Amino acid sequence: MLVAESAGQEKLELRGISAFCRHNVSGVLWEPLTPESTRYAEQLRSYGIPFLYFDSDSIKDALNIDYEQMGYDASMALVQSRHTDIACLLTPGTRTERFFSGYRRCLFESGIPYQENLVFREISDNLIHKITSQTITGIVSSHFKTSLELYRNLDTLHYQIPQDVSLVSLRDDSRDLTAFPEISTLTIPHFRFGRHICTQLVSLMENPEYSLLPFQERPPLDHNSSIGIPCTKRTQSIIVVGSINIDTYLKMDQLPSTGKSTITTSSAVYPGGKGVNQAIGATRLGAHVILIGAVGSDVDADLIYSSLHAQGIDTGAVRCCSDNVTGKAYIFVQKNGDSLISILAGANAALSPEDIQNNRRYFKNGRFCLVQTEIPQTTVLAACRTARSCGVSTILKPSACSSLEPELLQYVDILVPNLNEISLLCPEGTLEEKAGYFLSQGAGTVIVTLGADGCYVKSRDWEEYIPAVNFKAVDNTGACDAFISALAVYLQKGRSLQQAVQIATYAAAFSITREGVSPSLIDQRSLEAYLHQEAPQLLE
Repeated sequence: MLVAESAGQEKLELRGISAFCRHNVSGVLWEPLTPESTRYAEQLRSYGIPFLYFDSDSIKDALNIDYEQMGYDASMALVQSRHTDIACLLTPGTRTERFFSGYRRCLFESGIPYQENLVFREISDNLIHKITSQTITGIVSSHFKTSLELYRNLDTLHYQIPQDVSLVSLRDDSRDLTAFPEISTLTIPHFRFGRHICTQLVSLMENPEYSLLPFQERPPLDHNSSIGIPCTKRTQSIIVVGSINIDTYLKMDQLPSTGKSTITTSSAVYPGGKGVNQAIGATRLGAHVILIGAVGSDVDADLIYSSLHAQGIDTGAVRCCSDNVTGKAYIFVQKNGDSLISILAGANAALSPEDIQNNRRYFKNGRFCLVQTEIPQTTVLAACRTARSCGVSTILKPSACSSLEPELLQYVDILVPNLNEISLLCPEGTLEEKAGYFLSQGAGTVIVTLGADGCYVKSRDWEEYIPAVNFKAVDNTGACDAFISALAVYLQKGRSLQQAVQIATYAAAFSITREGVSPSLIDQRSLEAYLHQEAPQLLE
C-alpha cells in the first residue's frame, strides 16, 4: 500500500500520481484537489491502472459521504422540536458547503425562510448576542470541536444547553465519546466509508466494467440530550427570587424565652429559605421553576445544589459567592406547631440587582415571579421592576423586614404578609384598613395569612375572609410558603383568584401536618386527588 499526501498543492498531487505509475500499483483511491486534477488521470489509464475518485462534489463519478443529507437531518432534528430560528455554524473544510446545502434544503422544505444573518463562519460576539437575546433558539454545527468551544463559551455566561439554546453537531467517528458535555451528534462514518470505497476499488480491479455503488449510509442522531423545545415556546416558568438556607430544626415542648433554658427533644437539617421552599412547592405542583439566589463556597452549597437538582429546579441562576457562607436558619418548633426563627443571611445578603439583570432572560418566558424580603430590598425592587417590564406578575412575601421601599409596592401584584408582618409594616388601624393602605400604595391585591383562622383577601373588587382547613398542626413553619406556591401555580393554570386562594389554603393545611418545610410541601397528584373528593368545584 502506498500513500501520497497532496497537502493542497497541485505539484505534490502530480508527483504522487507519477509515483503510483512507476510502481505499477493495482489500483488507486484518489481525492482530487480540483476538477482540473482529473487531467492527470491519463497517466493512470496509460498504465492500465483502475482508479476511483472520492470526496469531491465537482466530479460526477466521485463517491462521497453525503454531508448534505447530514446537514438536512441535523436541521430537521431541530425543526421537529418546533424550532424556526435556526443558525448554521460552519468551519472551513471539505464538508462545510455540502452541510450548508442540507441546512438550506431543510429550511426550504419546512417552510422556514432562510436568513443569511443566521449563518456564521466562527463563534463571534454577534452569534453570542443572538443566542442571549433569543433571536436564535437552535444551532446546527458542522464541526464538533467548534461545538465544544461554543458550549464552553455559553457555560461561562451561565447559559444552558438545551434550556436556552439547542445544539446539534457533526462528529468524527475517530473522536472519543464524551460523557460531558452531552451534545446531540450525527457521527460521520469515515471508517465505513473507507471500507466501502476500498471494496468498490477491488471490484473495479477485478472487473473493469463494474458499476460503482454509491455510499448510502445515513447516520442516525445519537441522542436528544442537547435538543429541547424553543425557550420562546416552552411552558411559561415561575421565577423565584429569594433566600437559600440550610434550615436546622430544633423541636421542643416549649419555645425558649429570656432567662429560661429549654431542652430540645429532636433536631433535623433540611435545605430551606423562602426561595428554596417556594421553588420546591411550585415544582411539586407541576410548574417549571427557575430559582435566582446565592450560596456560599462551602459544603452546604453542595447539599443545596444536589437537592434542587433532585427536585427538577433550574439552578442556572443560583450564584456561588466565594467569599460568603451559605445562609442558615435556626428554627425552634413547639409541640403545638408554633415556631421561632433566627436567620444568618450569609450569601443571601450578596444577591444584588446585577444578579437580576444578568438573569433577565428568564423573565422573558415567565408567568409569575415570587419574591421575598430575606434578600436586600434593592434586589427585591430590581426583581419586581424586571418582572413588570417583561409582563410577569409578582407575588411578594414581606418577611424579616420592618419597612418596604416606598417605590416597591407599585410593582407588586399580590402582597402576602402574615398578621405580624402587616402589623409591623403598618401599625395603625384595623386589618381591613391596613390592607387598604397597601392597596392605596400600588399593590394589586393584599392577602393576609392568619394561621389557624385562614386568610383575609382584599382587592379592588373582592374582599373576604377565607377559613382555614382544619388539619392537626405539627409544624406551622412552611404554611405560608406552601400557600404562595399553590397560589401562583393555580393562577398560572387559569384558576380565578378566588379559586386559587382556596386551593392554596388546602396546600397550606397539608404543610402543617409534617415536620420541616420542604418535606411537608404537597405534590400535585395528592392535592388534586383530595380536592376532587372535598372541593371539586375548585378544579373546574
